[in-house]
Amino acid sequence: MKYLFTLLALVVCTIVSAQNVEFKSANFKDNKEGLKKANEAIKKGDEFFELANDAVLDVKSPGTLFAQALSLYMKAQVFNPKNADLNFKIGVCHANSAFRETCISFLYDAYKLDPACNQLMEYYYGIARQLDGKYAEARKSFAKFKTESKLAEDYSKFITKHKNECSDAIKLESEPIRAWVDNVSELNSSANEYGPTITTDGGEIILTSDRPNGHSTDLAGEYDDDIYSASLTDGKWSSPKALKGAVNSTDDDVSSCMSYDGTKMLMHRVVDGQTDIFESTLSGANWTAPTKLPFQISSKKANEVFAAYSADGWSIYFGRDNANRSNGFEIMYSSMQSKIQKNYMAAQMISTVNSKFNEGPIYITIDGETMYIASQGSGSMGGYDIFISKNNNGTWSEPENLGSPINTPYDDFFFSTTANGKFAYISSNRAGGKGGYDIYKVTFWGAPKEPVTTTEDYLLASIVNPITDNSIESIVAVKKKSFTVFKGKTIDALTKKPVESNIEITDNSTGKIIETFTTNSATGKFIITLASGKNYGIAVKADGYLFHSENFDIPKGSGDNLVNKIIELKNIKIGSKIALRNVFFDTGKSILRKESNTELGRLVKLMKDVPGLKVEISGHTDNTGSALLNEGLSKDRAQAVVNYLIGKGIAKTRMTAAGYGSSRPIASNGSSSGRQENRRTEFEITGN
Repeated sequence: MKYLFTLLALVVCTIVSAQNVEFKSANFKDNKEGLKKANEAIKKGDEFFELANDAVLDVKSPGTLFAQALSLYMKAQVFNPKNADLNFKIGVCHANSAFRETCISFLYDAYKLDPACNQLMEYYYGIARQLDGKYAEARKSFAKFKTESKLAEDYSKFITKHKNECSDAIKLESEPIRAWVDNVSELNSSANEYGPTITTDGGEIILTSDRPNGHSTDLAGEYDDDIYSASLTDGKWSSPKALKGAVNSTDDDVSSCMSYDGTKMLMHRVVDGQTDIFESTLSGANWTAPTKLPFQISSKKANEVFAAYSADGWSIYFGRDNANRSNGFEIMYSSMQSKIQKNYMAAQMISTVNSKFNEGPIYITIDGETMYIASQGSGSMGGYDIFISKNNNGTWSEPENLGSPINTPYDDFFFSTTANGKFAYISSNRAGGKGGYDIYKVTFWGAPKEPVTTTEDYLLASIVNPITDNSIESIVAVKKKSFTVFKGKTIDALTKKPVESNIEITDNSTGKIIETFTTNSATGKFIITLASGKNYGIAVKADGYLFHSENFDIPKGSGDNLVNKIIELKNIKIGSKIALRNVFFDTGKSILRKESNTELGRLVKLMKDVPGLKVEISGHTDNTGSALLNEGLSKDRAQAVVNYLIGKGIAKTRMTAAGYGSSRPIASNGSSSGRQENRRTEFEITGN
């Protein structure tokens, strides 16, 4: 759904005197034709205006109704800028748009011209004061409206809401949390930019904008929403480009979030007035044509927006409006019964996080412990605010306001964070932006650390992880977990061209495969986020290539680590070698440890998959100790691997064992890291 309104060319007028000029022939004797056209525009605009107000009262989306009314009212405004009721209506249209700041001057002018020009004048005058940061005065306006207006009863819950917002704003602004919020000027324009979703290292962003796109405009003169991407290079974002592939259409296409492995994206699309959740998949450099999700999520009887993946991948959270309730969009979720069949169960409402007003975009951290929710409900400073909810044994806690300066009296929504939790990106139409909704970067204060940035074009993989809550506000518990980001790309060792590869992540202590995924076919890139306190084996396999393995021992308590590696894969040809990094022996012994089973299992599979393959298994040591003993130990270790393979059905005639001791170093023995590199078991193809 879209509440975005393009600011038409305005005639800037200063109200010299507080005199209300009615649209009457007596005031425009010399231009009766102009008066007639102005009155016709107002009359037609009122039809849209009344329908839009009815939608607001029902906590429903007004769609483009206010925008269509505004385009007509502006024609009359050019003719007569000193009419109180017209200034009021224009102000109301802006107050219910993305360009909310613009409403302040129109509503102030209307009040100066005639504070009794409309029965809702005092109510919207209070909203203008609230947006202007005059909270005490705004409360007085709402109180006056409640006691004096005949419409007060209809707006009862809104009056209470706004008065509470003003009180909350005073408190929250007096106790700001430790964070900076900065407009990301490179990503923004005079149009609307919102829906940011970023990679776990913060190097790539996807966003939505209704900037000019070559399509036709709608009845309100607006362009449809399209999805864009940008990359971070040397601390500066590139100019957003339309997302590659078949994602964007001539309808509204709105980004919600990427999956944690970066290969899927949830979005919503407006088709023939119906808004549903769609999913697109990253294939090479392009995103596929979006597929509408099953009816349990994308129903025919309601509109669904702002979807998010759960941390475990079994559920999708989203917002749905309900014709039988006047609470606007409410957060629901639907879980799969089987990931293979992808059959979803009926959607369930999350009662603890829903209010009597619209709930907005959702973001769930990659550990599944924290949900960030945008809401117009209880505790907001005004418009949408971002709230935080904690997962307590499967139950989401009552949301708490994330605080100022992240939240303002304006709309502050969408939340997407880096894996280390230090940076987040939000959307806001707060005062001082480039126009409408802009993208803002939130930097949470904490212990000095190197920011993790990158120039990745596409996120390809990201798994479990490390961060729970990014807020440093004292009333919200913060529990940080350390992590390591392993990133890079897979390429051909000779041509240096990208190679699409399968990667397995294994917990070496248990032999359990944690995750499997495929690197990008166009770039070979990948990003993986790993929790600390474990030893991981990372195996890379591609058709026609020797498999590659990496071993990482991530100490418990380590944090903000970044490993950036180019993995060169070797063709299966005679002379190709591979170091078996996940084959382990106790110091000074040749007995295979159980942690080696996963790596050796891959070697068994390769030998069985390529029955003509003949290999030499060789052992290597550093130069510490006796050369003769090292040579014998290395030979015994190589033979242990051969014996293992024979035990798994590989013919003895296909393998030889060799021990080279310290005679073939691949790194300097002058450092501990170099000696560790030299202590290895190698696998060399001798025949194929």
